[in-house]
Amino acid sequence: MLDAKGLACPMPIVKTKKAMNGLTEGQILEVLATDKGSKADLAAWSKSVGHQYIGTTEDGDVMKHYIRKCSNDAVVEKQYDQIVQLDELAVKALEGGIILDVREEAEYAFGHIEGAKSIPMGELETRMEEIPKDQVIYVVCQTGRRSDLVAQKLASSGFGSVFNVIPGMTEWNGEVKTSL
Repeated sequence: MLDAKGLACPMPIVKTKKAMNGLTEGQILEVLATDKGSKADLAAWSKSVGHQYIGTTEDGDVMKHYIRKCSNDAVVEKQYDQIVQLDELAVKALEGGIILDVREEAEYAFGHIEGAKSIPMGELETRMEEIPKDQVIYVVCQTGRRSDLVAQKLASSGFGSVFNVIPGMTEWNGEVKTSL
């Protein structure tokens, strides 16, 4: 069992990755988390590194995630190779395209780039048709981790021009719009 309660993205993934390294193939890790985004984050991370995300149960504010280690081999995480630095985003967005903010609703509400479209990572599968395939897409999250996973998913789903924005909103110095 791993206690990741009170931690925000990307820390539940970072701690889970370390804990998984200590398991043998077939063992299941229970991760306790309070970050609402951890459900989508841990499921996507597990898939990207070859582990089986079994599911989540909720007990009040605490989510219990279950992940089965599927290999004893060292797993190399894939990282999306088309990136845009955060400080270049304003200029790039003016050239055309959309900014897709994949943070949770509360994160978006407390401060986002004006004009950014909000689709939390956990809703991507059901809302993908809202994203135009014929435009450049700049995917942003809090740290660059969730946006990396979403950029990979969009690219593998036929979106032609997708960029992961790094390092993420934690480093954004421009104006933000709130929608509280």
